[in-house]
Amino acid sequence: MSGRHRSLGESGQFTAAVAHYRQLTDLSRLHLGLDHLCTLTARHSLARWRGSAGDAAGAAAALDELVEDHLRVLGPKHPHTLAVRHDLARWREELARDDGLAVE
Repeated sequence: MSGRHRSLGESGQFTAAVAHYRQLTDLSRLHLGLDHLCTLTARHSLARWRGSAGDAAGAAAALDELVEDHLRVLGPKHPHTLAVRHDLARWREELARDDGLAVE
């Protein structure tokens, strides 16, 4: 993940970070393929910033798909697989918390 574009999200410019990683993901898929590590990494960053931009459900859905791809391509113990699982748990927890607040 490039420092300049990571800093977009870190400075609160979530929409800009999402737009960047959406474009990077599309280009990476086109030129490198679905299973390339750069494509997987771009998809992970896109999902993370989607969640930060307020789309926890979209982030969780994207990460759920991404976990399966990481398991298939990299295996269950690869650090990237573990990081994706961690972020998936984070956004699922956020969704559960939101559901709990809506019920009260």
